[in-house]
Amino acid sequence: MTITKIKNVTKSVENYYDKSTEYEWNRLIRDQYHKLEWDTTQIFLKKHLPKKGLILDAGAGPGRYTVDLAKKGYDVVLLDYSKGNVELAKIKVREAKQEKKVKDFIQGTIVNLSQLKDNSFDAVICLGRPLSHVEKKDRQKAINELIRVAKKNAPIFVSVMGKYAILLSAIKRWPNEVKDTVNFKRLSIDGDDYNWGSIKSSEKNKSFCHFFTVDELEKLFPKNKTKLLETVGLEGFASAQEKEFAELKDKTIQKNWLEAHNLLCTTRTAADISSHMLIIVKKK
Repeated sequence: MTITKIKNVTKSVENYYDKSTEYEWNRLIRDQYHKLEWDTTQIFLKKHLPKKGLILDAGAGPGRYTVDLAKKGYDVVLLDYSKGNVELAKIKVREAKQEKKVKDFIQGTIVNLSQLKDNSFDAVICLGRPLSHVEKKDRQKAINELIRVAKKNAPIFVSVMGKYAILLSAIKRWPNEVKDTVNFKRLSIDGDDYNWGSIKSSEKNKSFCHFFTVDELEKLFPKNKTKLLETVGLEGFASAQEKEFAELKDKTIQKNWLEAHNLLCTTRTAADISSHMLIIVKKK
């Protein structure tokens, strides 16, 4: 079957996440492989976030990072394109008794943050894959918006999905996707997948996802506006071994692997082959 481009990418993304709110809330804790993304991100949030301040959680999903940051004493503004995610986030914030720390819930897109003022936030996070759901024509606009609303010297954290991780596992995990000549060629060359989501749900729920290389991601951040701090492979070398890592029981193997992961996750190779890569910059 030939995959044609989705007519309204932003609407397809909203529809996908509206139907996946509980899955997204639990995604980062569902097993130790997915928790690796969370745990590695936490290391670098702790390293680079200011001690206090107002944080924009852009593309926040149902708010797992928002709730965590609020519990740590930060003030947070949550923004997500999916109405379903925003509504679930309100519930999760209320259950965590963090209503005073979460200053606003906004349904909106990272491509247009016009409702937010310049130089407003002490840090900006855009974690998971919000930028991966933005088409090429709007990608630079999204980055510019994340930079615009950050204060001078504020850290900006953006994580996306990685192209080489998909290629490393494609034959084993998604053979039907490889068989789809048109879509797989576009994915392997350009990083664009217009069939994303249909494997997990249904053909009607397919959406768009762009898979990045490190070089491509770094080039989106203007050198005259930002300083690159670190690029991180959040799952790193575990990315091609998701099932094996998720089911790993031996404590010594776990300990040794995590020590190696923490040592190597900031290498360019580990970032480039990672299922999710994180870039951290500072606004000049």
